[in-house]
Amino acid sequence: MRVLGVDPGLTRCGVGVVEGVPGAPLTLVHVGVIRTDADLDQAERLLLIEQGLERILEEFSPEAVAVERVFAQHNVSTVIGTAQAAGVAMLCGARRGLPVATHTPSEAKAAITGSGRADKAQVTLMVTRLLRLSAAPKPADAADALALAICHVWRGGAQARLAAARRGTGGRR
Repeated sequence: MRVLGVDPGLTRCGVGVVEGVPGAPLTLVHVGVIRTDADLDQAERLLLIEQGLERILEEFSPEAVAVERVFAQHNVSTVIGTAQAAGVAMLCGARRGLPVATHTPSEAKAAITGSGRADKAQVTLMVTRLLRLSAAPKPADAADALALAICHVWRGGAQARLAAARRGTGGRR
């Protein structure tokens, strides 16, 4: 399964594409950050994020999109912009008919490190090891996007089957 992970943000939107199946070595396909200038109008920034995500979706053809689920922060303006960027990522995936999942930071940390309370350094170290990289992905937004993609490769299929079973479709769409 090839998954695009997105760590949403208006200034830096981390993106990472990983390929693999549970129980087998993972492969890094792409990692990067979509950057926007804080001086731009917010609508323009969201458009730039959408355009960047569309380029990545077109070039790397993921089979699913995993987006970090936004949680309440103390800075309301930051969480609103982050939620809007997450919405753009979800829209881009849905527009292409791809399954779109959200994972909390704790879910991604637990999948990667075994602890939902792991710090950024621990997550980055494990992403580097799991993908057999010679250097850690930078900035942290890129490593977080890869962690989301890995989390989805390992947990996404099982979560989709459970959701389908709850809907009574037995895993069929």
